[in-house]
Amino acid sequence: MPSFGPIRRQDLIRYLRLSGFEGPYSGGRHQFMLRQDITIRIPNPHQGDIGRGLLSRALRLAQISRDEWEDL
Repeated sequence: MPSFGPIRRQDLIRYLRLSGFEGPYSGGRHQFMLRQDITIRIPNPHQGDIGRGLLSRALRLAQISRDEWEDL
C-alpha cells in the first residue's frame, strides 16, 4: 500500500496501472496515462522523488481519492 507522500516515478506508474490506467504513452513534453475518458500527465524522470504536492495534484486529476490511493 503506498503511503501519501514522496514517491518514485516508477512506483507512481505501477500504482496508476493497478487503479486501471493504461500506459504510459509518449506525447509532447510529458508521457501520459489513460483510463476511459481521463488523461493524466506523468512527471518526467528527474533525480528526486515526486513530492506530496505534485502527487496530490496528479491524484486529483486522476479522480483517485487519498483513501483509494492508500488502499491500493
